[in-house]
Amino acid sequence: MSTLRALAKAQALAAGVAQPVATVRHLHLSDRPLVLVPLTMAGEANAPLAALVGDAPDAARLLIVPQPRNRDQRFAFAAELAGIVLPYLDSFRGDTEAVAVDRGRDVRHRYLDAPQLVVPNPGGVTFLRLFGRSTRFRRADGDYPVHPAVPLLGRWLTFFAERAEQPGSSALLALTDALTLHWATGQSAVEDQHLPAVLGWLDPPPGLTGAQAAARAEDPARCPPAGPATDPEFDNRVLAPAIAAYAAAYDDEAARRSAYAELELALRGQLAPTWELVWRGLGLLAALPPGARVAGRWAGDRDAFTGHAEHVDAGGGPQPRRDGAVAAAVRLHRLERAAASYAVQRAYDDPLVMAEHRLTGEAFVGDVTLADPARVDDTGKRPVLRPRIQVVTTEPVAVPVGATLYSPARPGQKARVVFLTPAADGKTEVVLELSGGMGRGLTAPPGTVPEVGERLCLTTLSDGFLPAGSFPTPEETPWTHGGPPVAVPVLSDPAPGPAAGPADGDPAEEWA
Repeated sequence: MSTLRALAKAQALAAGVAQPVATVRHLHLSDRPLVLVPLTMAGEANAPLAALVGDAPDAARLLIVPQPRNRDQRFAFAAELAGIVLPYLDSFRGDTEAVAVDRGRDVRHRYLDAPQLVVPNPGGVTFLRLFGRSTRFRRADGDYPVHPAVPLLGRWLTFFAERAEQPGSSALLALTDALTLHWATGQSAVEDQHLPAVLGWLDPPPGLTGAQAAARAEDPARCPPAGPATDPEFDNRVLAPAIAAYAAAYDDEAARRSAYAELELALRGQLAPTWELVWRGLGLLAALPPGARVAGRWAGDRDAFTGHAEHVDAGGGPQPRRDGAVAAAVRLHRLERAAASYAVQRAYDDPLVMAEHRLTGEAFVGDVTLADPARVDDTGKRPVLRPRIQVVTTEPVAVPVGATLYSPARPGQKARVVFLTPAADGKTEVVLELSGGMGRGLTAPPGTVPEVGERLCLTTLSDGFLPAGSFPTPEETPWTHGGPPVAVPVLSDPAPGPAAGPADGDPAEEWA
C-alpha cells in the first residue's frame, strides 16, 4: 500500500466516507455490459447453484440448479447460460475497422467494439475461470455428451478469465476491485472484497457514516453476500430444506413445481440485492471521466476478442489445461510488460496517481523560468535542434545529472538533466536539454518547447514502447523444461578393475 493510499484510508475513516484516489476513470465501461452474479454450493468445488444474468438493470434472468450435485442439471445450467452469453458475444461481431501494421505495409481488421463481463468481486472471476475449465473440454458426442454450446461457452469463459489477469484490461471486471482502484475506504483490503460494504463507504445512506453503513452491510439479513459463496445461515435455514423438498417431490409433478418455485424465490432473494448494487456501482464509475489512455487499452481488448473469435471460427482447439515452459515464460513476460505499462499510463493520465511517484522521488513538479527554444547543437556531424529550459522546483530531485526525464504533457519528448543547482528557500534549479517531439527541422514548432511560466511535471517513468523478449522455440527448449528429449549416448563397459567391495574380509563387514 502506498503512502497516499494509506493516508486516504485514514482520512476516509475520519470523515466517514470514502476518499477519491483518482481523478479520472482508469478502465473502460461498455454501454451494454453483461452482468453476471453467480452463487455456488458450499462444500462442492465450483458447483453452480444459481446465477442472475443480464445486460440491463431490468433484464435480469435467473438460472438455478435445483440439485447442484447432479451432473446433468449442472450441464443443463451451463447450456442455459450459454444461451445468454454466446448471443451477447455474437452481437459484437459486426462491423470491423482496418488497423495498419508493420509500419503501414499491411493491415489487419478488428471489431469496432467488444463485450464486457462484470461480476461483483474477484470470487466471481474465479468462478468463471473454474467453470470454463470444467466445460471447455466436454464433448457433444460419445460418453456423457453435453449440449454443443457448453464447450464453446467454456472456451469463452476461459478467454475472459485470462484477460482478467492482464493489467489494464477491461474485458472482465470485478466491481469491488474497480471501485477501490478509484476510491479508498476506511476498512481493510479483505473487507473491500464485500461489495455492499464498499458501496456503504462510497455512498452511505443519509444519517450514517461509511463505517456504520459497512457494518449494516455485514448483516446477511439486510445484505446477502455478493457471491459466489452463500451465507451459512441461509444454507442451513432456507437452502438445505428447499433442496431436500425438491428432491423428495421428484415423482410428484405438482409438488416438484411448488418446491422449485420456493427454491427459485429464495435464490432470487439472495441475488437481487447484489444485482442492484452492481448497477449502482457501475453508475458511480460512469460518472468519472475516462483517462486519455483508456481507449488504447480497450483497443487491446478488442484485438484479443477479434483474435479469439477468429481462432474459434477457424476450428482451433480449446486452451490447454496448463502452459508449457516456453508458453508460461511468454505469458509471464507479457503480463510483466503490461503491468509496467499500465502503471506508467495511469500516472500519466492522473495527477493523483503521479503524486505517489513524486513522494518516492520518481517525479517532481516545477515552474519553467528560462527557455532557449532555438538552441542548436553543432558539435556533431550535423547540427541538431537541442533546446534547453530551466525548471525551478521546491520538491526533492532524486535524479542524477545525465538522467533522462519525461513529461506527461509531451510523452514523446526526452529531457536530459544537464545541471542541478540548489537555490534559496529550499528550491532546486534543474537545467534540461530537450530532444524529440519537435520535428526534424532546426526550428521548434509552437507548443513543442515548454514556455516560461509553464508548470511542468517531469518523471523517470517512460510510456515508450517496450520491446518483447526473445524466447526459444519448443524444439530448442531443453528437455528439462518440456523440450524434446535428448538422446543419451551409451557408454562402453569400463575396464575390469579391483572389486568395489571389501576384499577377503568378513561378508558382514560394512563399507568404510
